Amino acid sequence: MTKEGLGIRSIARVLQISPITLLKRILSIAKKIKSPLIVMGKEYEVDELCTYVGNKNKKIWLVCALERQTRDIVRFNIGKRTNHTLKRVTESLHLSQAKNIYTDRLPGYKTLIENKVHKVVRYGTNHLERFHLTLRTHLKRLNRRSICFSKSVAILTAVLKIYLWG
Repeated sequence: MTKEGLGIRSIARVLQISPITLLKRILSIAKKIKSPLIVMGKEYEVDELCTYVGNKNKKIWLVCALERQTRDIVRFNIGKRTNHTLKRVTESLHLSQAKNIYTDRLPGYKTLIENKVHKVVRYGTNHLERFHLTLRTHLKRLNRRSICFSKSVAILTAVLKIYLWG
């Protein structure tokens, strides 16, 4: 139901359980989901998406890495728009000996990604930008003009794990 874009309260109503029970189940399901293995020597797109946690004044960033050939999300991280948040995603791509990593013009990428694999080209992150649009459409909590938002980073991470890899 999370994959179909239903919110916590909607799912709780449909299943006729309390929202607290549902949140506990979401956390336990997400804990069992492991991130996929990253294939060696592939091309990736890395980009960030802005959302809110707690209230609309508390911006938080979702950084995703998409494998270009399969268009699967191989890594994501949630945090402030800092190099530390970006590094958690780009480090795993470096370990996989990525052939190319396409990003936008965010200055932090220049310091985190080696010049020989870092590509900043027009339309370089098209697939990931399109995926972010689909993600915003499917998950109400990521929609810009909505009263829905995540109340904690843990729940947002769990919902994304289930949506992406569950």
